[in-house]
Amino acid sequence: MARPETTRQVPPALRYEPATRARLERSRRAGQVVRVRPGVYLPLPTGEGHARRREAEVLASVRGVVERLTTSYWLSHETAALLWGCWTWRLGRLVHVTQLANPSVRRDSDPATRRHWTALPERDRHDLDGIPVTSLERTVVDCARSLRPSSALVVADSALRLGADVRLLDQILDESAGKRGVIQARQVLQLADARSESPGETLVRWFALDAGLPPLVPQLSVTTWRGEFRLDLAWPELRVGLEFDGVVKYTGGMGDPAGRLLAEKKREDALREAGWTILRVTWEDLKDPERLVGRLRAARRLARERAR
Repeated sequence: MARPETTRQVPPALRYEPATRARLERSRRAGQVVRVRPGVYLPLPTGEGHARRREAEVLASVRGVVERLTTSYWLSHETAALLWGCWTWRLGRLVHVTQLANPSVRRDSDPATRRHWTALPERDRHDLDGIPVTSLERTVVDCARSLRPSSALVVADSALRLGADVRLLDQILDESAGKRGVIQARQVLQLADARSESPGETLVRWFALDAGLPPLVPQLSVTTWRGEFRLDLAWPELRVGLEFDGVVKYTGGMGDPAGRLLAEKKREDALREAGWTILRVTWEDLKDPERLVGRLRAARRLARERAR
């Protein structure tokens, strides 16, 4: 497949040299760089928000692994998902590496690295900027087998948006029959939907399904007197729509905040006049799935009562 434009860059290393020794040492004491292995340093990871900082930390750890491994390897699982530019949810700190043979390395000797070993086919090997990674499809299956279903679905939805080959996903699953996590992986991939436009939308879908509610339809078009609008998620039979609001939407990252708020109010008024119940969900709401599901159940109940 063609390389997606969303792939993440592993930061370059700052190497120790006699001429730079004093400067590197000053930067280390000032907390501006971190040593990832003897003689190899990186700028201290930064990022806005916990998730971005965690991504920066993992990418820095990846550089450390790349610098010290000498045997054949491929970055894999959620580490590869990050490098491919997939969405992640509650990204772990470990760097995942797949190798062709069982490495004779004690886990406690390299606690920041999780090693997997398997007969990785050539088809499932890829390269991103000179860094070996598992293919996008193999990465999705590995994540679907090993992560919590919510996190696995976040990866799978985004991978489909990036162009993952569904037939190849099915083939890799068939080849993995009998292995740990394959049943879960099949269930996750059956739910994956390229129409999801954010990890938040994916998580709302998952929490609803996990609670036994009917599937939410992503990106449903609705006609109103003001024109046609798309709802992030919906139960069209009840005219219940959900909108997932990211922080950037109203903080200037997508144009004038006041203008966007006014446009959203006009849009929501038109949808309500067309008989729709609209719920707004934020990242904060996802911290309490039980309460969120309670709101979804209440919205469905009120919509049914209104339709009588």
